[in-house]
Amino acid sequence: MTWTDKAWNSIQPIFKKTISHPFIQELMKGSLPQEKFNYYIQQDSIYLSSYGKLLTGLATRLKDPEHSRAFIHIAGENMDQEKELHKSFIKEIELDIEPSPACELYTSYLLKHLAVSPIEVALAAVMPCFVIYQKVGTYIFKHQVKGNNPYQAWINTYAGTEHVESVITATRICDEIARNCTEEQQEAMLNAYKTSSRIEHMFWDSAYHLEKWIV
Repeated sequence: MTWTDKAWNSIQPIFKKTISHPFIQELMKGSLPQEKFNYYIQQDSIYLSSYGKLLTGLATRLKDPEHSRAFIHIAGENMDQEKELHKSFIKEIELDIEPSPACELYTSYLLKHLAVSPIEVALAAVMPCFVIYQKVGTYIFKHQVKGNNPYQAWINTYAGTEHVESVITATRICDEIARNCTEEQQEAMLNAYKTSSRIEHMFWDSAYHLEKWIV
């Protein structure tokens, strides 16, 4: 079993809670209130600005030139695709919106790993963003009731071939690096992977409840 298979198996309780969350269930049915989806898109736009820096930062730290080129390609392709997706729902992203607590936590957590953690741990921390989005997109695409879903473009993007290919590439690279790691290093990778998975869940929950800072 590969390291990423073990990591994925370890977060099944988290993933099951994620796909049963009202945000995901209502998005799948097309009944999610527009206000909540717009909040999510705004926060995801803030997240993406840091995510792009994270992917290019990882590329500079990866020792294998092929790995570096792959992450630079993913950063460019994914950012362009997701920015276009955001614009299809919200023509003008509001620049003065502050990040929600969940968004601030997620971006800070990932950038912290990029700055101070070994490359294998920083890479493991970013993997749930690839994998969970693809698994959620595929789950929704498979189980949705076909019809006029206002969020169909979002569903199609994360269940689509281009995103799946990025996930396959990132997974392959992560497994290649994990194979050369000690058991202790792999455990540190797993802890980062699990924490990111928990924060991913918090991000959906944050959007559903239109999370605000309490002070």
